[in-house]
Amino acid sequence: MGAGAVLGEGAGHRIQDNQRSGRNGATSPSFREPFKSQRCLVPADGFYEWQRNGKTKQPYCFEVNDGELFAFAGLWDEWKNAQGELIESCTILTTMSNSLLADIHDRMPVILRQDDYELWLDPAFRDTPSLSEMLRPFDAGLMSRHPVSTRVNRVQNDDAECEKPLELGESPAQPQLF
Repeated sequence: MGAGAVLGEGAGHRIQDNQRSGRNGATSPSFREPFKSQRCLVPADGFYEWQRNGKTKQPYCFEVNDGELFAFAGLWDEWKNAQGELIESCTILTTMSNSLLADIHDRMPVILRQDDYELWLDPAFRDTPSLSEMLRPFDAGLMSRHPVSTRVNRVQNDDAECEKPLELGESPAQPQLF
């Protein structure tokens, strides 16, 4: 696997998300080596966060420029499990939240600016202060959010219906038990 590769989940692959980066992605023992030269882009067209409302959680879909494709800052690594099998894994770095997410969560995934993609992927570029600067919160003015149905909570529901806007007065569709 080379720099800039995008990993998928499946046999021999694992994606871990919500790894705090803040300003210390380069110094955290878990990130130190991958941060130097094993950086990757994780493409997305949106992500979800849940806002606690008493005993329930309301999911929200967050997008960049009305659903435009973007990339999370990721790190990849290879390691062997207890059975000696090679595992390729990656993590999505997080940073403090911007103003659009602040009332829901204290951190968010690092969304890289397109202008930063090339340097982020360059394994020879090791200027830690410049790389760390890329881990800032994304401009909230370029993002949008909307509530979505709780059907997004089930991994079996992997379709466009998950990101469909929900009026908060609506009752999300729930499956019948009987």
